Amino acid sequence: MSKQTDFLIIGSGIAGLTYALKVAAHGKVFMITKANEDESNTKYAQGGIAAVMPGSNNSNADQTDPYKKHIEDTIDCGDGLCNEEVVNMVIRESTKRVTELAEWGANFDKTPEGDYELAREGGHSEHRILHHKDITGYEIERALLNQIHSHPNIEILDHHFAIEIITQHHLGIDVNSRTPDITCFGAYVMDLRSGKVETVLAKTTLIATGGAGQVFQTTTNPTIATGDGIAMVYRAKGKVENMEFMQFHPTSLYNPGERPSFLITEAMRGHGGILRTRDGKEFMQKYDARKSLAPRDIVARAIDSEMKHTGDDFVYLDCTHLDSEDLKKHFPNIYQKCLTIGIDITKDKIPVVPAAHYLCGGIKVDLKGRSSIVNLYAAGECSCTGLHGANRLASNSLLEAVVYSHEAGEHAIANFTKIEFQKNIPEWNIEGTDAAEEMVLITQSIKEVQSIMSSYVGIVRSNMRLERAHDRLEILWRENEALYKKITLSQQVCELRNIINVAYIIIKQARERKESRGLHYTIDYPPLKK
Repeated sequence: MSKQTDFLIIGSGIAGLTYALKVAAHGKVFMITKANEDESNTKYAQGGIAAVMPGSNNSNADQTDPYKKHIEDTIDCGDGLCNEEVVNMVIRESTKRVTELAEWGANFDKTPEGDYELAREGGHSEHRILHHKDITGYEIERALLNQIHSHPNIEILDHHFAIEIITQHHLGIDVNSRTPDITCFGAYVMDLRSGKVETVLAKTTLIATGGAGQVFQTTTNPTIATGDGIAMVYRAKGKVENMEFMQFHPTSLYNPGERPSFLITEAMRGHGGILRTRDGKEFMQKYDARKSLAPRDIVARAIDSEMKHTGDDFVYLDCTHLDSEDLKKHFPNIYQKCLTIGIDITKDKIPVVPAAHYLCGGIKVDLKGRSSIVNLYAAGECSCTGLHGANRLASNSLLEAVVYSHEAGEHAIANFTKIEFQKNIPEWNIEGTDAAEEMVLITQSIKEVQSIMSSYVGIVRSNMRLERAHDRLEILWRENEALYKKITLSQQVCELRNIINVAYIIIKQARERKESRGLHYTIDYPPLKK
């Protein structure tokens, strides 16, 4: 039994929700999400959304071209790999798209005079970050879901897991030899409550599944961030690129045993926080003239270097010199969280450590969000647009998601009526042995992948480490492909498969890049002096 929809969306973060609101006036929308509808990387985005908002109080802005500095900062941070056409489009669209979020009900903080209260983060030459306290992503998610719930054309299927996108492969066609293009016809989706796999046919499909931080041991990403969309597209022979560029956030809260790691937003450094070693010494001046406001790749490597030099497990972020009431006003969530483990950020320095945070690579898309697979779009962290290049400028991610969801939505609206539903799609083969006793194999394999990636494919890499990671992962891949074919389908075995797939792509593309650039830093290829 199959379902049909005009627009299928896999993922319920800012990208999927924005796209849904764009297309819902034109046809039927199914949104698939494997957890609760509000569980996504968007929900945990603390700092804000970078945008140029004319009329806001920013004396440093270039009045002849208010977008110029934001464009330059993005390109500089991307270390020579940004697509400048994309950068120009996204930044110059920022005003319209963020204004639209506000019109949908997102409450960004304002000054007493009514201007947007703009923050500054690492890599930014001026204050341009709109925020809602230190829970900006949560606020945007709330506002978008309120709009979604009031729309009759949108149906959210929560606790549903997309197993594979449907392509010619499932019709028994060899796409490598018989057809010039691979086409997406929808997805196979498992109802996690019943275990039943349904065939969802769609005229167009958007992948908006977010990142893949769970590939690493220490990450700020929620447990759902297992790279599902990227893995599905890769298995379907779609183009995936720049996966070697995994951004490690310099400052996650050092609290052993907590997973995922609690994020200490970069906005705290933009607010005046200073990084120090455990003996209280400031150190960022040794690595970059911008000190604690250098781009994330530089700060993360600097912290990693200091920890390896001293043998310490963390460094400190010191905000004790800042006004205490102002600090609590701007960062109430962080203040309360730190209090739960005995840290008063107005009096105590915060122990921090880098953690896997944001994937700059992903499903390759064009300016309209189209992937290399026909009728398949991608937006948000799972996509690779060319905006970030080799390193993401802080708070550009939420902006990228809303701009590309808008572009993809416009293209899908203009073309979906020309598309017919594919007939004769086979039902999912549900054969398998119920092997609950084999769960230990799945959980242990996930731990092994995370250990391999953190040890060998982390902030600093080498050819030897990458080769060892590849060899170890190949063994795990063979073992788990056999397990996948044997046991009854479950979310856990599918996520393990996706984690292994994504880890393999990261390693493969890291080995192919014979240089140090941005987030890919290897001791075998010292970076060129700028």
